[in-house]
Amino acid sequence: MSDKSLLTLWDEVRGKTLAVLGGVSEQASLWAPPGLHNSIRWHAGHCYVMVERLCASAIGNEPVAPEGWIELFSWDSRPQDVAPEQWPALQSIVEQLVSQHRRLHATFARLTDDELEVALPASRHQTVRRKIIHALHDESCHCGEMWLLRKMLVQKSKRRGPQ
Repeated sequence: MSDKSLLTLWDEVRGKTLAVLGGVSEQASLWAPPGLHNSIRWHAGHCYVMVERLCASAIGNEPVAPEGWIELFSWDSRPQDVAPEQWPALQSIVEQLVSQHRRLHATFARLTDDELEVALPASRHQTVRRKIIHALHDESCHCGEMWLLRKMLVQKSKRRGPQ
């Protein structure tokens, strides 16, 4: 039997991420505040890659990601060195997030309690369940970063005034 709480958490976290991305323009999604490098678009792609890599490794699958995304959006990436035209469109990232949500929901639903409690060797997360929860927690944190960037963009446009 699947872990209904894990499925609910997955639905809540990804649902909020998608809600925050709703209505963000392509141009706005590339903005990063002075002194910082991570834009809404980077955070969105990072959510996809991070959840994919952590969850896939926890359950023994290969990560599924569009070509070049792991390098572009990983925790080792350098978004400040990426030209605007090299980023995938925000809509493409959103479509991948939606597709990933459906795919991983089905995967998580098939996992039994015994499979979720398998100990992970050489992992600080100890079990499959904990590593998945860590991935979802990390996405939730990045969702907060995207929400803050949206709020900062509103304030920035208010300071500029009507044009």
